[in-house]
Order: sequence, then structure tokens, then C-alpha cells
Amino acid sequence: MTEQRVRWTADQVLALAPDAASRTAGSKLGTAGPWSETGSGEGTVWGLCRGSGSRPYRTVVDLAGPAYKCSCPSRKFPCKHALGLLLLWAGGGAVPVSGEPPGWAGEWLASRRGRVEGKPARGDGSSASGPADPEAARRRAERRAERVTAGATELEQRLADLLRGGLAPAEQAGYGAWDETAARMVDAQAPGLAARVRELGAIPASGPGWPARLLEECALLHLLDQGWLRRDALPDALAATVRSRLGLPAPADGPPVRDRWLVLAQYDTVDAKLTTRRIWLHGADSGDTRLLLSYGAAGRAPELSLPVGLALDAELSGHPGAARARASLGERHAPPTPAAFRPPGVSTGDAADRYGAALRDDPWLESVPVTLERVVPVPDGETWQLADADADTALPLTRAARSRPGLWRLTALSGGAPVTVFGECGHRGFTPLTAWAAGTDEAVPLC
Repeated sequence: MTEQRVRWTADQVLALAPDAASRTAGSKLGTAGPWSETGSGEGTVWGLCRGSGSRPYRTVVDLAGPAYKCSCPSRKFPCKHALGLLLLWAGGGAVPVSGEPPGWAGEWLASRRGRVEGKPARGDGSSASGPADPEAARRRAERRAERVTAGATELEQRLADLLRGGLAPAEQAGYGAWDETAARMVDAQAPGLAARVRELGAIPASGPGWPARLLEECALLHLLDQGWLRRDALPDALAATVRSRLGLPAPADGPPVRDRWLVLAQYDTVDAKLTTRRIWLHGADSGDTRLLLSYGAAGRAPELSLPVGLALDAELSGHPGAARARASLGERHAPPTPAAFRPPGVSTGDAADRYGAALRDDPWLESVPVTLERVVPVPDGETWQLADADADTALPLTRAARSRPGLWRLTALSGGAPVTVFGECGHRGFTPLTAWAAGTDEAVPLC
């Protein structure tokens, strides 16, 4: 490892925060006051942070991951102390270059790097390992396929009963019947079906036009059921997409692609049982845009986190599926460094066309990653849209995007002038995730 001479920006550090509370708490610790014995060297930053206990918390960050270790009891990654230490380091002189880390930091660093070098990494930050008994694994897969088939067959009957009786009673039925059906899909080991079934229960209360939306979602669910029941007749790529939509595991099978991968965006979605982290990357040479998924148990952030706006020299391996957008992170050859490039942008009309074309290969696709060039955020009545500065077209922002503080950050960055915006474009609109002002390659996270 070589010394990390180029320090990150405060925005890039705060983009690593697992939630808003950690971002706020970490910002308060980004000053020299609570810190002592800080230092950096060999791609590592360390320090002691005064807390409520009698002993200061020992905090160390491996910039090559990045990865974090702190003696505090927090279950978040990174914790507020790691964020504060990185903010202090990003600020400059308060964290001197000290060469060798102290013993407690050096021991953890050596152990971590030994594990990383000895085991290939997966996209969720854990080590990869094959099944100990391939025959036993095959039998388990067959038993699970039988259960999924039974669940899909039962769901088809449930949908047929709904349509036979008409959609009107669904408004009075509430969540109960759908929750019961979703539980049956969980028992059938088809979490993808269960998640879609739960969404059906909320549609009748979603406002005017709900019958059309319910019918549309039922049709997509029926299509997914039929895709599984007739999977042997599908092309390999589409069959793999069906398996992934059902929630069946599919390890990366593509050849590793080494590139300088720009971290475009990172954000979490949370439900009662799981925190899912999505990290979008763009290859400088390949031009590919890939998605890393990692998971944490309920109330706990995933360990894998990458600073938005930096680039890492690393290998990615694609997962099976029609689009092959998902990838697993393999060997990393250098710590993340500032990037002097960004993805090429397209117009709002081209972005909509891309989503339409992607639906031919994956009818269940919610959105596609797109970088919009020269767009301006403008209000449109009670909503907002990204208007194309060079054409009479625009994309509406999704409801989720309109409720995020990132919208006001994007508006301030634009100031009425065109900007470049990366985000997700789908049937509900566009969700901006990162933006660049004209004439600069400095990424501004919006989520």
C-alpha cells in the first residue's frame, strides 16, 4: 500500500454515512477538540476520540476499503467516530502523516489485509466460498425449486380468483388477505414474489386510478409466475432474470473486468427485516455502469461503503440476467482516488427511450441508470421536473425524490443553469442521485 496523498472532500466522507443521524453526529466530531494521537500513513487514518467513558474510543479507517474499526458499541458502519475522523483528515493539517500506525491499529490493519488477500471479495463485502458438497447443494436447489413452483401455482390461483370476482372488493379487503398470501410465498422460499404481493395490498389506498394500477401489477406478477413455470422454454438470459426477480441466489459468473470504477451513488433502502445498500459504479475504459448490492440485518447498515465521486482500480464480475447490470466487487488494486471523469450524458428523451428498450429484456425493471446532460430542475405546479436545456422535453421527478433534501441541493447547485445529473429513470419518473455543475468533475451526492 502507498500513502494516500490526496484527501477526500467532506461531501465524499458524509456520503458514506449509513443514515442522517450518523451524518449529523459525525459532523459534530469532525473537529480537533475530541481527538488525540491522530495520524495517517500507509493508506490508513487513526485516532483516539474522547467519549462518555473513562477510556477514549480507538478508531481506525483503512482507506483502501474503505473499512472501519472502532471500540465504541455502535452497530453502524461507519460509526460516527469513523466519520468524524475522516472529516478531520479531509480537512487537512489536524491529522498529520505519521508513517507507521500504533500497535492497536496496526494489528487490525494487518489482520484485515491478510483476510482480503487470502479470500476473494464479494459485492456484499463478505468473502466468497463455494459449497462444500456440490451434490448436497444441487439437492437443496431442487427442493427449493419445487417449493417455489408450488408457491407460484398457488399465487396463480389467487390472482385468478381476484379477477373472477372483480377488482372493486379489493378496496374493502385491506392488507390481510395479501399479507397472508405474501407469507405463503415466504414459506415457498420466493421472497421476490412475497415482496410484490405485499405491494398489491397498498394499491387500493393509493388514490384515484388505483384499479388500473392494481391490474397492471397483477399482470406483471402473473407474467413472473408464468416465467418461472415455463422457465425451461425461456432464453438463458431471460430465465436468469426470472430467477433473480423471484429472489433466488445467483452467484457472479462473468469474467472479471478491471477498470477505474467511478462511484456514482450510494443509498440504502430499509424494511422491517433488511437494509439494502445500492452502489452504482461507472467504468472509465469499459463505459459500463454496474450495481453493487450489499445487505445488513434490520437496524444495521451493510459494511460495504464507497465514497461517492472517487474512483477505485478494481475488478467486477457480472451476475447472470438479461441486463447483467448487477456485479460483485472483486480484487481492489489501489485505494479510492479523486476522479477526473464522469459518465457521458444523454437527453431526457434518450433516457426515456433507454428505459423502454430495457423493458423488452426485463419487463419487471423499475428503472435504469442514466446520466442526463444539460438539464435544469424546475417546478411544475406541485411537482418538479428536470427540463432539457436544449430541447422541449423533460422528465418528472419521482415522489421520493421530491421529498428528499437532495432536491434543494440540486436546485442550489444549478441556480437556473444546466447541470449534469446521474440517477435512475423509470415509469414513476427520475430519481436524481448525484450531480455535477458545469465545467467541473466534482460529484455532489444528492442522497
